[in-house]
Amino acid sequence: MTGERGPRAALRAPGLAEGSSAPGPRAALRAPGLAEGSPAPGPRAALRLPGPRVRRLALGLVAAALLAGCSAGPTEAAPDGPGTPDTSTTTGAPATPDPSRAPTGRTPDGTLLVADFGSDTVTFVDPGRDGSGKGGAPIASVEVGTAPYGLVVGEDGRAWVATAEGVAVVDTERRTRLALIPYTTESGPVTTGEYRGGGMGIALAPDGKHVYVGVNVPGGDGAVEVIDTATREVTGTAPVGMRPFDVDVSPDGREVYATDHDSFDVTAVDAESLRTRRMEVAPYGTEGGLGSWLKPHYAVVRPEDGKLLLPFEGERLAVLGPRTGEVTIEPMTANTHQHGAALAPDGTLLVVGTGPIGSDDEDPSLTVRSPDGAERVVPLDGPHEDVAVSKDGRTAYVTGGFTRDGYWNGITVVDLDDEESEPVRLKAGNRPLGIAIL
Repeated sequence: MTGERGPRAALRAPGLAEGSSAPGPRAALRAPGLAEGSPAPGPRAALRLPGPRVRRLALGLVAAALLAGCSAGPTEAAPDGPGTPDTSTTTGAPATPDPSRAPTGRTPDGTLLVADFGSDTVTFVDPGRDGSGKGGAPIASVEVGTAPYGLVVGEDGRAWVATAEGVAVVDTERRTRLALIPYTTESGPVTTGEYRGGGMGIALAPDGKHVYVGVNVPGGDGAVEVIDTATREVTGTAPVGMRPFDVDVSPDGREVYATDHDSFDVTAVDAESLRTRRMEVAPYGTEGGLGSWLKPHYAVVRPEDGKLLLPFEGERLAVLGPRTGEVTIEPMTANTHQHGAALAPDGTLLVVGTGPIGSDDEDPSLTVRSPDGAERVVPLDGPHEDVAVSKDGRTAYVTGGFTRDGYWNGITVVDLDDEESEPVRLKAGNRPLGIAIL
């Protein structure tokens, strides 16, 4: 959720300690660039260091802080009805699938599946020659439910899609919807838009027996609902924080983690007992409240130690130890508002930069961060939301949907091996957010 350059920037004072909060009513605080001792460039790329940046107080800060979003400016419609896209920043009409390209029978491996937040569908996308995006196109769409957000695909080929109405179950091989599982949590009327109620983050247990979906309850705390994948029924509910943007599962399957956007925390849920504990993750403090954009969005779980990696603003990577609740901070370099994240097989972290929220922020990008902390920042054309990486770790697919205006209806394909290659833009979907590779 990006804001505009200029008078929307909050006070970001240099030289303050970790966790400090900015002076004044609901102000958000950001710290300066990398300090001495930052990681040296690794073999994949040189570490990019931001130069000195001037911080300035926005005249509209107090008004912006009243919004229950993650940036200033009413760029999304209220939750009582569909939003009207800003055609000055929205790129093109949704790409219509070409039935002549759709394979008969089983969907080919490597096909992309995106959740169309701008419609009631998921779209299957041919990623083009060798998965490069070149020559690719959408091949089919399936109706799933209102405003689909996150999705996850199991080894059995079933996709689980978090919509405003319930979790849709899709047979990806035959490209048909099998079921729509309603939520047991009361989340208000079914609507569209950034602040709609219903499912957001979603994850699958390692053994494939349960799906966990974060349910947003507008104006209140959310829930994680547990779905039995065999019976397709909700079997349990656990209370979590506000707006569970993302849901992840520990490598051993014993815990589920909801990234609670508006609560500045992560809720750990015991997968068996559904007992919960909340852990604050707020490297800039929490004084900005609901009007702050300095909140957690997406996380990934590092397989080797089970720690959660949560990127903030292209400046800080919060590393959360879920057993202890301890948070350590590592520097990042993109200097842009960040959302989606994914891990490549070799441990490379990919993070989507949605674009500037302050006058001194950088444009949209994809951060490619090697395990030693060295980063390459790949510029993107326009805001993007989420990212998936190919099984061989050579290609990243970044969705252009974005939850606020400025989105585009497509996927940007980034070659992770060839640093000189230009990203390929592949038109597909209708405001695509969640993405998976079949």
